[in-house]
Parts: sequence; C-alpha cells; structure tokens
Amino acid sequence: MAQRHLDPTDPRSRHVGPAPTGDALAGYLRAQATEFLRALRLHRETGSGANGSEGSAEAARALRRSARRISASLHSFQSLLDADWCEAMRPELAWVSGTLAMEHAYTARLERLLTALHRLSGSSALPSQAAASAAGGRAAGAARLGAAAPGEAGLRTAPASAPERGNLTVGAAKAGALLDRQLTLARTRAHSTALQALGSSRFHAVADKVAVLASEVPLTEAAGATDLRPLAVAAQDRLADAVSALPLVTAGNPYNATALVHGLSPDTVPHPQDAPWHQVRLLLRLHRYAREAVSGPKGNAVVDLRLLSAGQALNRHRDASEAAAAAAQAARTPRIAPATAYALGVLHADQRHEVEAARFAFQQAWQKETVGAS
Repeated sequence: MAQRHLDPTDPRSRHVGPAPTGDALAGYLRAQATEFLRALRLHRETGSGANGSEGSAEAARALRRSARRISASLHSFQSLLDADWCEAMRPELAWVSGTLAMEHAYTARLERLLTALHRLSGSSALPSQAAASAAGGRAAGAARLGAAAPGEAGLRTAPASAPERGNLTVGAAKAGALLDRQLTLARTRAHSTALQALGSSRFHAVADKVAVLASEVPLTEAAGATDLRPLAVAAQDRLADAVSALPLVTAGNPYNATALVHGLSPDTVPHPQDAPWHQVRLLLRLHRYAREAVSGPKGNAVVDLRLLSAGQALNRHRDASEAAAAAAQAARTPRIAPATAYALGVLHADQRHEVEAARFAFQQAWQKETVGAS
C-alpha cells in the first residue's frame, strides 16, 4: 500500500525527544500574538493615507498572517483551550483578517483582469490606457475618412482577417475602463472600511485580547500533558477527505472544459463548482498551521515544497474564480456596447480556463505528495 513520504514537520512522523504538548501550543500562540501586536504598532507608525503607504500595506499583511494563524490554532486545538474564549475569538479574528484582505484583493483582481485583456486583445497598451485615448482616436479616424459613406468607411478600414480579434480589440478598451471604474471604487470602499475597522471599538477589543494572549494562553488543565500530534493529524485527515471528494481524475486532464460548464450564467451566486476547491484551500491552510504549531520554531523554518505548490495552485484557483466572477458581473452592466460585452465574455472564459489550469496544477502537486514507496 502506498504511503506518504514523511518529513520532520509531518504530524505523523516520530519526534526525537518528548512529544509536543499544550506548552508548545502556548508558545506558538504567544509568538503569533506578539507578531500581531508588532504589526499593529508598525501600521500606526507608518500611517495610512488615501491609498495607504507601502509600509502600512505590509503591516496589514502581517496583521492578517498572524490573525489567520491564531484563528487556525484555535480551530485545530480547541479541545486544549478554553471553549468559550475560542468561540468568542475565532469570528473576531476572521473579521479582522477578512476586512484587511479586501483592498489588496480588489487591487490584484483589477491588475489580473487588465493584464488578461491586454494579452487577449493583442493591444500595445493596457485596456485602461487605451480607453483614455479612444475618443481622440475616433475623432482622428473620422477626419481621415472625410465624407465617405458609413458603409464605404467600413469597407475601407475593416481588417481583412480575424474580425473576432478586431471586435475584441475595440471592446477591450471599454471593458478595461468599466472594470477599472468598478474595481477601483470597490478598492476605495474597502480601504475606507479597513480604516474604520482599525479605529473601531470592536478592533480595539480584539487587540486587547491578543495583548493578553501574548502573555497568558487560556489552556485547559489537561493541555500540559496532551500530545498535539493527534489533533494535527486530524486536521491532515480532514484535508485528505476533502481532497478525495474532488474530481481529481478530471482535473488531471488539462483543458477538459469542466470549469466552463456554467459559462456566463445569469445567476449571481458564486460558481457552484468552485466551493469544494475553496474549502480544500482553507483546510490546507489549517493543516499547514497545525504543522507549524507541532514542529516548533525549528520546524517552522522547514518548507514543504509539495504543500507550498499545492497551496499556490489553490490560491491561483481562487484568484481566477473571483476574477471571472468580476468579469461576469461587469458584463451584466446595463446598456453596455456589444463589443464591450463580447470582450468581457471572452475575458470571463479566459479566467475560467485559468481556474481549470489551477485545478490541474493542484492535482499534479497533490499526486507528488501522496504517491510514495510502499
């Protein structure tokens, strides 16, 4: 029977020396709480302008990282911690992490979509840049055509080949401008929401609890003698079960078009196929953080390249899925030109192909992880 190659950070591997217990968990949580407080101090020192400085953006990322790790540890090792405290802290940490993530997500989504439009249309400039000069270009074209009839002008200027590419090039500029307006507005709102959240009494209450956590971890009486590894293995098993439910056989074939089944559906809810993959991404993160807590400071420096590759593939899957949803949402904008809708439809299909490619990459990474010597 095939089994996984185990490394020193795997919770199933044998440790040299005493087993990690609740004391190791307390040390991990104190370290993450300290990182949270350090990032919060850095964020306050660097300030936050209209769009946030690079220093404040990095501080926000550090806040999110530590909040995720604390929250994940409360999930995986809840039986070793005060139950009421865990139930109160987990949703608050998720709120902090989610609120701080939105501005970066909108920025990355816009860049991803504009880059894809540029690649698909073959334009020499990004669609948002091309849109800025579109009006001037149309005026110059009309002047060159003079008094020619509309039909004659079309015959003289239409390319002899690839009319689809021509339509895409025309629509890409307006599609890029539309996406730029929508996502920039969303990003600005997310920035304001994050600033309001960081100044709210709710966030101050979370920060106060994290400050207490940096010095005092609410362990149960039995935690000091409880081995962490079975709980980390349980997180690993939940991940394996979720992966086993994925259509990895289909995902093992590139360009199988499964991710395109629903196309530009009028339904505005998230793509139904993506939810299990998003769940696996969250479980993979829980597994990684549980390994960190079990392995201690030395083990945290060991990077499992297989898990890293699988996680990166699932991050690309999420990014492409959300970008496709943004393109579909923009295509539902009332009274847009047919060429704009066409460009957005092509963009949506392109991002759904990226979803499929990410699933294939995950399948390849996961197979490398699970196939081993018997």
